[in-house]
Amino acid sequence: MKNSVWLLLICSIVLVLTACSGKASENDKVIIYSNADEEAITAMEQALKDEGLSGKYIIQSMGTSELGGKMIAEGNKIEADVVTMASYFIDSAQKKNNMFTDIKGSKEAIDSQPSYALPILGNMGAIFVNTEVLKQKKLDTPTSIVDLTKPEYKDLVSIPNIMDSSTGWLLIQAILHQYGEEKGKEVLHNLLANVGPHLESSGSGPIKKVQTGEVAVGFGLRAQAVNAKVEGQPIQYIDPTEGNFSLTESVAVVNKGGDKQKLAMKIAKVIADKARPALLKQYPVALYKGETVAKEHEPKHATKWETPLTVDLLEQHQAFFKSAQ
Repeated sequence: MKNSVWLLLICSIVLVLTACSGKASENDKVIIYSNADEEAITAMEQALKDEGLSGKYIIQSMGTSELGGKMIAEGNKIEADVVTMASYFIDSAQKKNNMFTDIKGSKEAIDSQPSYALPILGNMGAIFVNTEVLKQKKLDTPTSIVDLTKPEYKDLVSIPNIMDSSTGWLLIQAILHQYGEEKGKEVLHNLLANVGPHLESSGSGPIKKVQTGEVAVGFGLRAQAVNAKVEGQPIQYIDPTEGNFSLTESVAVVNKGGDKQKLAMKIAKVIADKARPALLKQYPVALYKGETVAKEHEPKHATKWETPLTVDLLEQHQAFFKSAQ
């Protein structure tokens, strides 16, 4: 009987110690919040593994709007130690909450960067078509966004919704940049009339519909269309005359101080420096001096919005979108 009691007591102590040990270990890990897709996170994790940082961090994925809302609302009280996120959200959160600490990478960015974030990947917009569907429908290949407002494209166009997808913002920037607010609203209204039921909440939605032939034309990420063509699919990508606009994502370290922040800083630098080659391959937009991309990934009409991208500007462009519906 006595032996049983002692055995039970020892087991209980071991369980308590194990639980306490596990909790402490988890608390020591750097928490990374990221809106990146699965391929990007895989590239980050491989780089962290190569640098011997496996088991020293936890990555939590969440949507852009959810993570952006937490950053704006919680500031440096957010659970995350490191954030990888759309750059405009990081900039807006820093402006409101001053929540990130300075960080310096090993490479020089092409565009000027703030002291608190390092760019890690870029996305660029373009039109793409299913060449077989165009042939079946006897449609001309469009060269511009405004071409997609022609009556012959009715219900044969798919675009991402700016209310749900940052890819949709690339389309709205191109329309506003080329046509201004008044004429742009007319262009967007006519475009949405042709889109009909093919307004997608996901940035990848249009390319999927074009690939299956459900629609003839789509607007989305240029790299996805290039890759589909390289794979031998009947997909052609077109750089719209209104411009190929781009968005970047960056990594930043939340300013919490202490030894854990040193590890967070190391992890952020590995993501920016060591994961960058794999990220550039998946998202072929040059962000640092000396970087090159394959010829097919060089757009004809690369351009940028005249003022810094911010959450406030996104909300203005979302209001423009709603007014055109």
